[in-house]
Amino acid sequence: MQVTEAIILAGGLGTRLRDAVPDLPKCMAPINGTPFVFFVIDHLKKQGVTHFIFSLGYRSEAFTNYLSTVLEPGSFELVIEKEPLGTGGAIQYALGFAREENVVVVNGDSIFKIDLSKQAAFHFKHQSHCTLALKPMKNFERYGVVELNADGSIASFKEKQFYDKGLINGGVYILNKDQFLQLVLPEKFSFETAYLQQFYTEGNMYGIKQDGYFIDIGIPEDYLKAQTELYI
Repeated sequence: MQVTEAIILAGGLGTRLRDAVPDLPKCMAPINGTPFVFFVIDHLKKQGVTHFIFSLGYRSEAFTNYLSTVLEPGSFELVIEKEPLGTGGAIQYALGFAREENVVVVNGDSIFKIDLSKQAAFHFKHQSHCTLALKPMKNFERYGVVELNADGSIASFKEKQFYDKGLINGGVYILNKDQFLQLVLPEKFSFETAYLQQFYTEGNMYGIKQDGYFIDIGIPEDYLKAQTELYI
């Protein structure tokens, strides 16, 4: 089985990129003249995704014209928050528009070039409610660490601090829509803290190591780095 539908979280304000990108949502930040979200869409299309749901908030009008130039009519829809819902609330809202039972969820301001078919096969094999793509890293302090049990289920989430090495949450999730929506969650919440860290001991939550290219343009240094590493 394959996952063919994606939710892209694209409502971020990009406050730390305000000098570089003054009037755009973060994922529309230009990379050599091309909006960053293009690279996210392009990778997912190459991985077999055919339907996109964009969760939008800040400056959502910036998307309307652009998306019609890179995606076919009917292959995407825009879900616009009236007020910020947090990452969890945004996912919960967008899932109401999903057509498939299992959906891949990604951030619009980072790209992790995973093998989606491999992640999907692992997800279905374990009948997982949520499967995370985990990126091995060395000498870092910007991210927390995810530890796994022998079967790939989540053992723990560790706080941000300096680590010599470890697996970080790469921000690519395959979610079972029905299992997620049946949880009693608030309208506004953080996916990372109020769902992942609260429910990993209760439900079927797994992680799979993927060592593909990863970049998060949330800070100016990595935004500049993307200019030299990403090309059409």
